[in-house]
Amino acid sequence: MSRFLSYRFADLEPYVPGEQPQDQQYIKLNTNESPYPASPKACERARDAIERLKLYPDPDCKALAESLAEYLAGKYGVQLTKDNVLLTNGSDEVLNFAFMAFCDEKTPAVFPDITYGFYPVFADMNGAPYREIPLTEDFRISPEDYAKAGGTLFIANPNAHTGIALSRDEVEGIIESNRDKVVVVDEAYVDFGCESCVPLVEKYDNLLVTQTFSKSRSMAGARLGFGIAGREIISDLNTIRNSTNPYNINGMTMAAGIGVLEDDEYTMSNCRKIIENRQYTVSELKKLGFELTDSIGNFVFMKHPDYDGGKLYEDLKKAGILVRHFTKERIAQYNRVTIGSREQMEAFINTLKEII
Repeated sequence: MSRFLSYRFADLEPYVPGEQPQDQQYIKLNTNESPYPASPKACERARDAIERLKLYPDPDCKALAESLAEYLAGKYGVQLTKDNVLLTNGSDEVLNFAFMAFCDEKTPAVFPDITYGFYPVFADMNGAPYREIPLTEDFRISPEDYAKAGGTLFIANPNAHTGIALSRDEVEGIIESNRDKVVVVDEAYVDFGCESCVPLVEKYDNLLVTQTFSKSRSMAGARLGFGIAGREIISDLNTIRNSTNPYNINGMTMAAGIGVLEDDEYTMSNCRKIIENRQYTVSELKKLGFELTDSIGNFVFMKHPDYDGGKLYEDLKKAGILVRHFTKERIAQYNRVTIGSREQMEAFINTLKEII
């Protein structure tokens, strides 16, 4: 670092994203992207938006916000308007805004010890103290551990790394027991088999739900996420957004987002294929002696009792397959594997048979 960096960031440990090789020599199962292309309607709308690139995009994302509110209202049976929706540059941005808006020296952040790795980074970036609550021995979130937690809660559901989910009733119990604090439910992987908490937004003014277009909607490269909450929370977050970057969503991404929402059956069909491929992968891994968490994300979290997790990651990489390995002590023997196409997963299983 230079001698000019502020002391506030001297000890900051940045989030480390998954490898993004540019030569395409790998079967890429490390960053939970979709193996399927974006909706044709999304691509068509994005192409049409090219002609408007000379103009700034709508800072309010009005057309997309209205389309998204209508889509979510129909999908979850709730009453929502554009004032209940915040569009962001990936769901990471709305999460960062939440740390900025609802955490400080008087209100710490609270989240599990094994979860999305950006949470402690966001806390440190924003000078917010935080408390990590250990998962159970079998890597589950115990809802009673979060009763009256005394801070702003961040719960990934399904949980990052493990893919284990809480039911909506379990999450509601956590929200109910923390009525004087904001509860952020990060639903990046919700479309692969989890109950969404969006229906609870009408009932609880302390709930913020975040989702993304990156996973189920095949738009990781477009960077589009969103938050759903009561108008007051969305207003708070818009104050932060408009004080940092009011043009946070580019015009092509907005257009593509509308196209995806118009083509929901395409998205849901891809989700069903990923779920089927996940079931196939879990079955084959168990035959090889792997131990797995009960993931309902678009990934599996696995370890082998007789094979070191770090070595397995390296051996797979040498064989042309990228998976995600974490070095944190509790999960150092595990690898997280994105669910790709059936052909990719068959190649992954066959490679594992050779290695193991």
